[in-house]
Amino acid sequence: MTLRLLKSFALSVDQNRVPISSSAQRLLAFLALQNMPRSRTYVAGMLWPDVTASRANANLRSSLWRATRTGHQVIDASTQELAICEHIDVDIHMAATRAHRLLDMSRPCDDILTARTREDLSADLLPEWSENEWVLVEQEQYHELRLYALEAMTERLTAAGRHGEAVAAGLAAVRAEPLRESAHRVLMNAHLAAGNRGAALRQYEQCRRVLLEELGLEPSQTLRNLVPAHSGGGDAGIAAHSGGGSAAPELPTRRIVCHPASEVPAQGTDTSAPAGTVPA
Repeated sequence: MTLRLLKSFALSVDQNRVPISSSAQRLLAFLALQNMPRSRTYVAGMLWPDVTASRANANLRSSLWRATRTGHQVIDASTQELAICEHIDVDIHMAATRAHRLLDMSRPCDDILTARTREDLSADLLPEWSENEWVLVEQEQYHELRLYALEAMTERLTAAGRHGEAVAAGLAAVRAEPLRESAHRVLMNAHLAAGNRGAALRQYEQCRRVLLEELGLEPSQTLRNLVPAHSGGGDAGIAAHSGGGSAAPELPTRRIVCHPASEVPAQGTDTSAPAGTVPA
């Protein structure tokens, strides 16, 4: 039996979806995210914080009864505690485990540098349930974890020379948080490692535009240092490619030296003179 909480809620047995009421869905999702036994009082208070304790306990009993109507055992219930059944595989548990492995740079991760890992880390936790306070806390925690994991995945793939996959992971990180400079940085590094300097420059310009429009900020010096040298180098090159910056530098003034016709030197003779002087 599997429980999907990424992108949307789905309870399945052998790929067949199991119908379950909305109140039982919330109870099962809450217990899955807790990932440990919780007292009935705690569960009732968290799921129904705006009603009396007696009403919350009644709602809990109703949700438990509805969960049994699925025809499958999904909740281990005692007189004091509740927990999700251990035989249920929960997608966010597996995704979080892979995320922590990616962040541990002392461990090899070749076996999880896969499209499946990238897809799970690209998905939000129960995005349509944001009206619940307990869901918001879990969403924020997973959001931060998956961003760091996507960046680490991009760096690992880049180091392994798997540039196309590295770019895909980097793009997923940028889509998840467009204002996150570190996501743009690892994506630019992936482009540069593949030899795509133009793509790296375009990514920089996208980051700069978003930061200016949303926050009124310029990219950090760390990000500017990644701009390909062929763009002109340094801040001048960045300004030229992003349509901003100061006016073009003033050209040096040419000094014209005049010689009397009788003193025009023969071809090959040195005609240099000290700057600012005119021969008599």
